[in-house]
Amino acid sequence: MAEEKKRKTSPAEFVNQVRAETSKVVWPTRQETITTAIFVGIMVLILSLFFLGVDSAFSALVGWLLTLA
Repeated sequence: MAEEKKRKTSPAEFVNQVRAETSKVVWPTRQETITTAIFVGIMVLILSLFFLGVDSAFSALVGWLLTLA
């Protein structure tokens, strides 16, 4: 495979490309953003409680094992 030479992009062409790509972006609505933020908050709460439980269980198990020694 022959290595292709890449030509440099001028700053004006780069800005035009960025504008073209930015116009393709579909931004979420305010309602979608709020719904997603609430969902993320709920998931963080659930996962934090889960990991608190797992950590507490392992801590109790290690504490119990250390009393046997």
